Amino acid sequence: MLRDSKKSFIKIFNFNTINILFSFVLNLFKLKKILIVDDEQDILEFLSYNLKKEGFLVSTATNGLEGIKLAKKNIPDLIILDVMMPEVSGIEACEEIRSISSLDNTLILFLTARSEEYSELAGFSAGADDYVTKPIKPRLLLSRVNALLRRSKKSSSNHINIGDIVINKDEHKLTYKGNDVFLARKEFKLLFFLMSMPGKVFSREEIINNIWKDAVVGDRTIDVHVRKIREKIGEHHIKTIKGVGYKFDL
Repeated sequence: MLRDSKKSFIKIFNFNTINILFSFVLNLFKLKKILIVDDEQDILEFLSYNLKKEGFLVSTATNGLEGIKLAKKNIPDLIILDVMMPEVSGIEACEEIRSISSLDNTLILFLTARSEEYSELAGFSAGADDYVTKPIKPRLLLSRVNALLRRSKKSSSNHINIGDIVINKDEHKLTYKGNDVFLARKEFKLLFFLMSMPGKVFSREEIINNIWKDAVVGDRTIDVHVRKIREKIGEHHIKTIKGVGYKFDL
């Protein structure tokens, strides 16, 4: 009798253990992978700690060359890159990563002390999805990271809700802080386009191709539409990236 009870217990224990392990493995596959590339050890440790605490799988590299190798091996969802690094700079690493087809869906965020406009332009030109200057508070960095990762799994939904802004493409309806806001047709299309991928910098060419299609329009047309949208939902939501284009910011 006792022996049978032990056998039953072992079977139940083994079954439960397998279920727990299976669930653990499944959750591992769901976790987002982030690669941090920075030559300052204290920065690596600080970022790793805060990102791991939020449930991300984090790997690190101390220079651009090592970062490229790890990126090829791990295929991360997001790479956080410094600009000034030994052997291979962040800009060079970004350009190399963008040339690797297996990393087409990997997002790149520059986190650097370089705040000059030309450095930011170089980062976006190299293929970065966002550019953030140090120092940055952990909560703000996490919000930028999460915004980028949400962008990577862009929904085909025609309803987008970000902060105080709710936009519904099917109903051609926009609400800001609970109030209905009227936008002209092109203004509405432009805002929806930018909000569909928050954090992504869209070039002027991309905006024209998606909003105006084959119509002949100039940069001034985009600027006027952006200005009108800002008048209705505030200045801070649509950010101008000089020399590149626009993005919807959180």
